[in-house]
Amino acid sequence: MTIDHYSTAAQMITALRKGEISAKELAEMHIARIEACDDKLNAIPVRTFDRARAAAQQADQRIEDGERAKLLGIPMTLKESTLTAGLPQTAGMVEFKDYIPSHDGQLAQKVFGAGAGLLGKTNIPVALSDWQADSPVYGRTNNPWDLTRTPGGSTGGGGAALAAGMTPLEVGSDIGGSIRVPAAYCGVYGHRPSETAIPKGGSFPMADIPNPAVLMAVQGPLSRSAIDLELLFDVLAGPITGEDVGWKQALPAARHSQLKDFRVAVVPSLLHVEPSSAMSNRLDELVQLLTKEGAKVQPALPDIDLESYFADYTRLLFVMNSLGAPKAVRTEMAKGNRAAGSAINDAMADGLEMDAADFIALLRRRESARVAWRNFFNDWDVVIAPMVLDSAFPHQEGNQDDRTLTIDNRSVPYYNNIAFPMLAIFPGLPSTAFPAGLDSQGLPLGLQAIGPYLEDRTTLRFAQLLERAFYRFEPQPGY
Repeated sequence: MTIDHYSTAAQMITALRKGEISAKELAEMHIARIEACDDKLNAIPVRTFDRARAAAQQADQRIEDGERAKLLGIPMTLKESTLTAGLPQTAGMVEFKDYIPSHDGQLAQKVFGAGAGLLGKTNIPVALSDWQADSPVYGRTNNPWDLTRTPGGSTGGGGAALAAGMTPLEVGSDIGGSIRVPAAYCGVYGHRPSETAIPKGGSFPMADIPNPAVLMAVQGPLSRSAIDLELLFDVLAGPITGEDVGWKQALPAARHSQLKDFRVAVVPSLLHVEPSSAMSNRLDELVQLLTKEGAKVQPALPDIDLESYFADYTRLLFVMNSLGAPKAVRTEMAKGNRAAGSAINDAMADGLEMDAADFIALLRRRESARVAWRNFFNDWDVVIAPMVLDSAFPHQEGNQDDRTLTIDNRSVPYYNNIAFPMLAIFPGLPSTAFPAGLDSQGLPLGLQAIGPYLEDRTTLRFAQLLERAFYRFEPQPGY
C-alpha cells in the first residue's frame, strides 16, 4: 500500500502495522507538508514538530515490540483550545496569550494514550465564536479551496489542515456548529457527538472542571474519511472524570448496515431559512439515491414549535457563553441586543438577563424537546439536512450582528447560518457532517445526518455508507 498525505488514518495504521512505512517517515511526511502549505493557509500556528518526531521514534519501537494501541504511530493535530500540557491555550483571546497549562486535559490524555503524536495545534477565532478562524493572537486561516474564503469556525484551522493533507485527524469542539461547519466548508467529515458521549472538560482556557456545568458544548472528531471519524470517536468516547468510577459506556451498534434499511426524514428548509439552490439540489440528489436504494425517505420533523425551539437554543447559548461574566457586563450586553430590535437579539438578551427561575423553566422546555425527538426516532433512524446555507463565504470583518451572507444573490443575516447546525445542538443529539460534492464555483458542499441520542454509531455508519455510494473527500486542485 502506498501511503501519502491524503491517505486515511486507517490506511496509515494498516501500513504501520505491516511495516510498509515507519512512524518516523509518517511524521516527516506531514511535517514537510505543513512546511510546504501552511504559509498560505495559517492553519497550524502552534507547531510541535520535535514532539511529533519524539513520539514517532517511540511508536516505531512499540510497534516493533508488538503493541497495537489504536492510534499508535499516527501524527495528528488538536484544536488550539484543547487543554494540552506545555502548549498555548488562548482560544484566540489576547488576555490568554501567555496562558500555558501544566497538564493534559482528558481528551489529550486519550489521544496520546492511544499512541498518537502531536504535529501542532490549529487556529480558531476569538473565544471560539465565529464561523471563521480569525484570531488576534495567530491571525487568519484561509480555506485551501479558495484563499479568499473562510475554512469555517471555530475549528477552522483543523478543517483547513485536514483538507490540505497536513493532518489525518483533528479534535474540535461544537456549540454553534464549530466541528461541522468547518467540515462542510472544507469538504471533510465532522461528528458532533451526543452531548454526554465524549468528555467536555478542558475545551476552553481555565475551564478544566471534571464535571462542568456546561450544556450543548461538546468536543469531537474531524477527519477526511467517515471510517476515520469512528476510529477517533472510539478513542475519545467515554465517561467524564468522576463519572468513570461507576459508569461504563456501552453505546448501541448502528441501527442498520445497509442504506436500504434506513428510515430517513428530510429537512429541506428550516425557520423560513432557505439554503442555496446548489445545496438544495445536492440534498435532492441524496434523496433520489436513498429512494433508489430502497430506503424510506420522507420530509418529517418532531412535533415541536421551531420558532420557540430556536429562541430557546439562542437563550441557552448565551447563558453558556456568559458564564462567569459579571452581572453589570451581562446587563450592558443585553441592552445592546435589545437595541438591535430583532427576534434573535431579543433571545440573546433573554439569555444574558436570565435568573434562576427562568433558567430552570428553560431546562424544562429543553427536556420536552428531547422527549419529542426521542419519540420521533421510534419511527425514523436519521434526519438529513443541509449543514450550512451554502459553500464557504468570503472572509468578513466587523461585528457579526452587522454581517450578511449572499445566498443565490439574496442578502440574508449572518446568523441565519445557525438554523441547520442548531437543530441537533439544542437537544444534544449526534450529528455527522459529510461531503456532498462541489458547487459550480468548485467549492465543497456539506450535508448532515442527525440521529437518536447516544446512538452515534447510527449516523457514523450512515456517513460511511454514503462515502461509498454518494460523495467522499476529494483533494482540491493545487494541493
